Amino acid sequence: MLKCERFLSTPVGGFSFENCSRNAALEGELQQMGYKAPKARKTGTTITGIIYKDGVILGADTRATDDMVVADKNCIKIHHMAPNIYCCGAGVAADAEFTTQMIASNIQLHSLSTGRKPRVVMVNRMLKQMLFRYQGHIGASVIVGGVDCSGPHLYAVYPHGSTDKLPFVAMGSGSAAAMAVLEDRFKPNMEEEAAKQLVREAITAGIFSDLGSGSNVDLCIITDNRTEFLRAFDTPNKKGTKEGVYRYKKGTTAILTETVTPLEIELVEQVVQRMDTE
Repeated sequence: MLKCERFLSTPVGGFSFENCSRNAALEGELQQMGYKAPKARKTGTTITGIIYKDGVILGADTRATDDMVVADKNCIKIHHMAPNIYCCGAGVAADAEFTTQMIASNIQLHSLSTGRKPRVVMVNRMLKQMLFRYQGHIGASVIVGGVDCSGPHLYAVYPHGSTDKLPFVAMGSGSAAAMAVLEDRFKPNMEEEAAKQLVREAITAGIFSDLGSGSNVDLCIITDNRTEFLRAFDTPNKKGTKEGVYRYKKGTTAILTETVTPLEIELVEQVVQRMDTE
C-alpha cells in the first residue's frame, strides 16, 4: 500500500504545480519498493508538410530506430488515408501505422455510406478524438495534408490530441532542423518545383542533424486532380564505397605463443542413410 494517498486524490480545477510533488512522492515510493520510475521513450523521425500554390506536399525520412539501433533503413512513413488525403507519422512506428490504418478504414466506410469524398478537417477530427481518448499512451504524432472541396489543408496532430492548422509544419526528433529551413525559405503560393526542393531540403536538414532520422527522402504531392507519391525522391545518405583493400597477409601480426590441445573423440554409434534418388 502506498503511503501517499493524498497525491492520488482527484485534483481540483485550476492550474497548479501539485503534480510535481505528486510525481516526486510516487518516484520515491517506487524506489523504496525496488522499482524504477518509467522513462519517456525517445523516437526518431523527421516529417514535414507545406501548402503551395496548387496543393499540399508532404515529406518524410525512411529510418526506423529502436533506441540506438537502426531497425529499418527504408520504411514508409507517409500513409494513405483517402485518395485526396495522406498523412505522415512520427513517434512509435507501430502506433502511427495502425492508428492511420484504423482511421483510413473508418474514412472509407464514411465515404461509402455518404457517397461523398472525405474532407481533411474530418480526418483531423477523427485522429485528435482517438488520440485524446488514450491520453498520450498511443505515441503517434501525425501531419495530415490533403485537398478537398474547400481547398488545400494541413494539420499537425500531437500524441495527446491537440492540433494546429498551419501553412507549413515539421514534427519528429529532427523537426528543429527542418523547421529552421522552412521558416527561412517558405513563401506563400510557391511553385511546385520550388516547394518540392524546399521539403527535400527540410527533411535533409533533419537527416543530417538527428541520429534518429536518416536514409532517403519520400515526398507526396497532392493537388485537386492528382496524387503522386515519390518514393526515394532523394538519397542524401548514400552508402560509401571501400577505396582500399583491408586484407592483411598471413604473418603480418606476430604470434607470440602457440598452444595445441588435442581432443580425444570417441565414436559411439555411426548410422549411414542412403538417399532415395529413384
